[in-house]
Amino acid sequence: MALSGQLSRLGKQSTIYGLGGLVSRILAVLLLPLYTRYLTTGDYGEIETLVALVTVLTIVLRCGISPAFFRFYFDSDDHDTRRLVLRTSFWFTMGMATLGLVAVVALAAPISEWLFGNPDAANLVRASAVALWAQMNYEQMTALFRVEERPVSFVVVSLTNVVLTIAGTLLLVVVLDKGPLGVIVGNFTGTLIVYLALLGYRREQLGLQLDRGLLRRMNHFGMPLVPSALLLWVTNFSDRFFLVKLTDTSEVGLYSVGVRVASAMVLLLTAFRTAWPAFAYSIKSDEEARNTYAWVLTYLVVLTTWIATALTLLSPWLVAWLTTPEFASASRVVGPLAFAAVSFGGFIVISIGIGRARRTQFTWVVTGIAAVVNVTLNLVLIPRYGMMGAAIATVAAYTVMFAGMAWWAQRIFPCPYQWRRVLTAAAAGIALASLGKVVGGGLPVCAVLILAYPLALLPLGFYLPAERRRLWALVARS
Repeated sequence: MALSGQLSRLGKQSTIYGLGGLVSRILAVLLLPLYTRYLTTGDYGEIETLVALVTVLTIVLRCGISPAFFRFYFDSDDHDTRRLVLRTSFWFTMGMATLGLVAVVALAAPISEWLFGNPDAANLVRASAVALWAQMNYEQMTALFRVEERPVSFVVVSLTNVVLTIAGTLLLVVVLDKGPLGVIVGNFTGTLIVYLALLGYRREQLGLQLDRGLLRRMNHFGMPLVPSALLLWVTNFSDRFFLVKLTDTSEVGLYSVGVRVASAMVLLLTAFRTAWPAFAYSIKSDEEARNTYAWVLTYLVVLTTWIATALTLLSPWLVAWLTTPEFASASRVVGPLAFAAVSFGGFIVISIGIGRARRTQFTWVVTGIAAVVNVTLNLVLIPRYGMMGAAIATVAAYTVMFAGMAWWAQRIFPCPYQWRRVLTAAAAGIALASLGKVVGGGLPVCAVLILAYPLALLPLGFYLPAERRRLWALVARS
C-alpha cells in the first residue's frame, strides 16, 4: 500500500477510537455529581487506591501477554496459526486472572489492613478482585477487534460497556445506597456482561487449545515489558506522592487540576495508542514499515505539538472556565505537562521498532532511567518550586525516555526518522508558546499564535515541496 494510504488508514482508525474515547469520558464526567452527592471523600480515597492496586496487579499478572499477542498475531496470515495465538493468549490470560482473583479474595482482610489500616474494607478488596478478573479477560477479548482492524466494532463494544456500567452504578449507588461497594460492583458489572456476550460471539474462534512452545516465546517477548510498564506507572504517578509528602494538599489539588486540563493530550494519544500496534505490525515489508514509522513520527509530533501549544496558551482561560478563581495558578503546569505528552507520543512510535525486532529486553532500562530521573528531580525541585518542580520533572523524564528509546530502537530496527523536521516542529511550538506567555496580549493574541503554528514552520524549512503545495492550496481555498 502507498504511504499516503497507510497514513490515511492509521488516521481513520485513530479518529474512530478517539471519538469512542471522547464519548466515554463525557459519560464518565456526567457521573461526577452522583459521586459527590452519595460518596464521602474517604469513599473516594478507598476507590482510587483500589483502582491503583488493580492497575498494578493487571500489569504483573498479564506477564506481557497483551503486547505479545499483537506481535505474534501478525507473524502469519494463516487462519489456524492466528487462531492458535488467540487461544493461547486467551487461556493464559484466563488462568492468570483467575489466580489473581483467588489470591486477592483469600487475602482481602490483610490487604485492607495494609492499605487502609483496618480490615473494614475487605469487601471492597474482594469486589476489586472480581473487577480485576473481568477487566483482564475483557481487554483480551476486545484486543481481537483491534488486530482485525475493526475500530467501529471496538467502539460499539466499549460504549455498551460504559452504558451498562453507568446503569449498574446508578442502581447500586442511588437506588440501593451501596456506597463505594456499589461503584466498584457497578463498574465490573457492565464489563462482565459484555465479556460474556463476546464469549458467545467468538465461540467459534475459542477452544481448549494452548501451545506451550508458543506461550514460552510470547512470554520471552512480553516479560521484559512488565517492569517497563511498572516503571512507566511510577513516572506517571509518583509526582502526586511527592507533592503530598513535600508540600501540602492544596498544592496537590492545584497540580491535579493542571493535569486534568492537559489530559486533552492523553485522549489523543490513547486513541493513537489503541490503533498503533495492530497497524504497525500489520505492515509485512520491513522496508515499508521503516518508511511508514518515520512519517508517522513526524506527523504525530506536528499534531501533538500544535495541540500542546494551544493548551499552553489557552491554559489560563481553560482553568478559569472549568474551575473557581482559587485554582487559577494551576494553569502554570498545563504547558509543561502538555509538551511532556509530545515526548511520550514519540516514545510510543519509536518503541514499536523493538517489538517488531522482538528485542524487548532493554526496554525496562530505558523506562527505569526515566523513572530515576523523575524521582530524583521530584525530590530536588518540589521542595523549592512546588507543583512546577513536579511538572519539570515530568518533562525531563519523558524527554529522557524518548531519547533513550530512540537510541536503542535505532540500533535494533533502524528507521529513516526525519530528526531535523521532528525537532523543528517541536521547537516551533515551544517558541510560540513561550512568546505568548512573555508578550501577553490576551486571548486574541494567543488565538493568532495558535493558528500561526503551521505557517511558522514555513520559514524554518520544515515542509517538503509537495507539502508546501498542499498548504498553499488550503490557504487559497480559505
